[in-house]
Amino acid sequence: MNTYLRRLLASLALFAAEFTLTLAVGLVGIVAFLVIGREVLDQDVASFDAWAFDWAHRVLGENAQGWVRAVTFLASRNFITVAALALIAYVLRRRRHRWYSLVVPVVALGSITLNLVLKSVYNRPRPLLPLVSASGLSFPSGHAMISASFYGLLIYLVHTHARTTALRWTLTLLLTALILLIGLTRVYLRVHYASDVLAGLLGGLVWLVIAIPLLNRIEIAVRNRVKPGAQVLEKQPL
Repeated sequence: MNTYLRRLLASLALFAAEFTLTLAVGLVGIVAFLVIGREVLDQDVASFDAWAFDWAHRVLGENAQGWVRAVTFLASRNFITVAALALIAYVLRRRRHRWYSLVVPVVALGSITLNLVLKSVYNRPRPLLPLVSASGLSFPSGHAMISASFYGLLIYLVHTHARTTALRWTLTLLLTALILLIGLTRVYLRVHYASDVLAGLLGGLVWLVIAIPLLNRIEIAVRNRVKPGAQVLEKQPL
C-alpha cells in the first residue's frame, strides 16, 4: 500500500470518527434541549426551578452579589464582543491561524442569533423579583448559551494548540468551571430559571459541535483549492 493511499485511508477514518462523535453529541444535545423545552411549555419544571433558586443561594451565600455580578458580566454581550474582537486581532497577527478570524465571529454571532430565535419561539417571561435588572425573554438563557459557545470555542483552541498536556487540561478545567459558574450566577440573581440555564448550555454546546466541524471542512476545501496538497491539518501552538 503506497503512502498516498495510507494517508487517504487515515484521513477517511479520522473524518468518520469525527463525524460520528459530532453527530452523537449533537443529537443528544438537541433531544435534551427539546425535552427541557417541552417541560417548560407544559409548565412541569416549576418545582425544580424553585428548588434551584434556593440551592443557588445556599451554595453561593446570601451576600455574594458583588462577585456574582462580576462573573455574570463575563458572558454579557458587551464583554463577549470585546473579547471576540481581541481574539480576532490576536489570530490575525499569527499567519497560520488567520482562519480563526472567521471562526470566532461565526461562533459568537451565530450563538447570539440562535438564542434570540429560540427565545421568540418559546416566549417565556423572566422570573419575578430579580435581584438585578434584566430585559427580554427568559428561555433559553442567553448568558449560558453564549458562554458555552464562546468559552467552549476557547476550550477547543486550547486542546488544538496548547503546548503541553498540563496547560491544556488546566485551562480546560478553568474554562469549564467558568461556564458552569456563569450559569449558576444567572439562577442566583433570579434573572433566569435553572431550566433556562440548562437549555442555554445545551444550545451553546450543540451550536459549537455543529459550527466547528463545518467551518473546519470549509477551511480544508478552500485551502486545498488554493494550494492543492497543503498540510491544512497541521497544528501549531497559539
